[in-house]
Parts: sequence; C-alpha cells; structure tokens
Amino acid sequence: MAKQKDNKHHEPLFHIVKRDDMPQWQAWLIRVCTIIIGFLFVGLLSMAITEKSLGDTYEIMFSGVFGRLFEGSTTMLWKYLQEIAILLCLALALTPAFKMKFWNCGAEGQALMGGLASIFCMIQFGEKLPYPALIAVIVVTSILAGAVWGVIPAIFKALFNTNETLFTLMMNYIATQIIAYYVYIEGGGSNVINPVAYGNFPAVGNNDYFVNIVIVAAITVFMYIYLKYSKQGYEISVVGESQNTARYIGINVKKVIIRTMIISGALCGVTGMLLVAGKDHSINTSLVGGQGFTAILMSWLGQFNPFIMVVMTGIVVFLRLGVAKVADTSLLNSSFSEIIVGIVILMLVGCEFFIHYSIKFRHSKKEVKA
Repeated sequence: MAKQKDNKHHEPLFHIVKRDDMPQWQAWLIRVCTIIIGFLFVGLLSMAITEKSLGDTYEIMFSGVFGRLFEGSTTMLWKYLQEIAILLCLALALTPAFKMKFWNCGAEGQALMGGLASIFCMIQFGEKLPYPALIAVIVVTSILAGAVWGVIPAIFKALFNTNETLFTLMMNYIATQIIAYYVYIEGGGSNVINPVAYGNFPAVGNNDYFVNIVIVAAITVFMYIYLKYSKQGYEISVVGESQNTARYIGINVKKVIIRTMIISGALCGVTGMLLVAGKDHSINTSLVGGQGFTAILMSWLGQFNPFIMVVMTGIVVFLRLGVAKVADTSLLNSSFSEIIVGIVILMLVGCEFFIHYSIKFRHSKKEVKA
C-alpha cells in the first residue's frame, strides 16, 4: 500500500485584516501625528540637502507661502488661497463620482474643455457683448463644456458597462490635443495666446483672485449640503455601496451615474473657467498642471467631506509652495518640491491604510497536518 504524503498547510507570515470602526478621536490623532511627522520630515530633509538650519528652512517655507504677511502685505496670502481654491474645486468636482464608485480620472480634460469654452467666448464675443452678458455666456458655456466632456464616459458606462477609468484617462489626451490645436490656430502658429483683455473676472480691492475664492467657497458649502442632505446625495451613496441594493429599492442606477457625472464634469468646467477668466486670461495645454490627479488624492484623504478637503488641500498647497521656495533659494531643481510633497502625501495615504486595516503576523505554532 502506497504511503500517503502528509500535506502541510502553512499559515502566511502575515495577513491584512479590516479593523473595527476606530473611534474618531483616535483616527484624527493618528492623522494629526502623521501631518506633524510629515512637516518634520520635510524640514529635516531640506536641512540636510540645503545645509540650512531647521529654523531657517521653516522660515523660508513660511515666507514662500505668506510673503511679508506680518508687514501688512497680503499678496502672497491671496495667491495661496487661490491655489487652494483651484485644487479644492477639482477635488469637489471628483467627489460625487468617487462616492458613487465611478472612477473619474478625467478632471484634467474636463477642466481643459471648460477653459477652452471660456477663452473662445472671451475672444469671439469680448468686443460684441456688454460685460455682464459676456460673463454670463462664459459661465454657461464653461459649465456645459465640462458637463458634456464628463457625461460621455458616463453614458458608455451606464449603457455598455465600459471601463470608466481608461475612458476618462483617454479623454484627457483628446482634450489636450484639442487645446494644442486651438492654441496653434488662434495663436497664428506661435503656440501662444496672449492674455485676453475681455471677459476677465473683476478685481476686488486690488485682489485679482477674490472672485475665484468666493466661488469655490460657495461650491464647498453647496457640495456639503448636496451630498449630505439631498435626495440625490443619498442616491449617490446607495449606488456607491451596492448597485444591486440601489436597484432593489427603486433607484435608477443608470440615471444616477449620468446625472452625477454631469455634475462632476460641470464643476471641472468651472475650474477651467476660474483658471482662464479668473487667473491666466489665456490657455495652453498645461493650464491645469496635473492638479486633476492630485485632486483625486485630496478627495480620498478628505473622506469625501468638503470641509475636511479644505484642510487637506491647504496642507498640500502649503508644502508645495513652501518647499518650492526652499528649492529656489538653494538653487535646487524644481522637481525637489514635487518629490517632497509626493512623499508626504504617501505618508498620509499610509496613515489612512493603518486607520482602516491592521497587519496580523503569524504566531509560532505547530504545523497542522491534513
């Protein structure tokens, strides 16, 4: 009789286990500690590379963000708030789609199309329409352009179950090439469109960014109320939890997907409008500057809560501007700041992982024989 070989079952060295709900105060304590460690890491690494003291490093970072604030100059402060507003607006735009588990990676393209609609109206109608009518046309067309660019992948997802991640990513490339072609034609082959004097948002108190900041602040409040208290916000949450459950209780899932992406694309279009009519007064393929992908992280790190996203966005923009100033004063490559910010964001993402999951290591015990 042949001897049967014993089958030995080995327990893995470690496995990942989802935690029970951690108390909010404990989760936030971990996040705050991670942020403090991140800032300390930035200071120590910058000190090691630039050979400046830790105090000098933080002083340069502060001046790079706020300038001469204590001397009464608020120019840099408004620029900081403007940078927050743009990144935050993109994060707010992506939030309803992500909460529905529709992976919209097309914020760049949707914002570019909104910006294209803005610059087109500014150039074509700038001298033909009175200022209030011109602003109204810019707002409407920018929203529509972003909404159309967002709803196209939503329709294909709802009707044919296409992969929305690839679809929205590829539409970024299409939008970029459309912008490149438009700039080439409008710029007479120079690949540059000079700043347009018509249709720009008005300055308030010698501050060019005030209107942008107020618009994004209003959108933040609106999105919080919309997602938390409206019927459509409830439907978005249910679809995100389970499409089968949503269908069972009578929610039209296809309708929710299309409607939500119209809103997401429209808000991205608003971001493009803010960049063109409220900031640059021109357009090029690097208008958004890759912030559409950073906004994905801001939405996730903000736990889909608009007010938490304000805090996370403020921290990331502070690091980006502050470390860029450190790099500039030390004659370092501009990529230095992007690397530092990327590492800190990775730390924040890792923090969220350990808040929601734990790693269980294998205990020493005898192997179980079959």
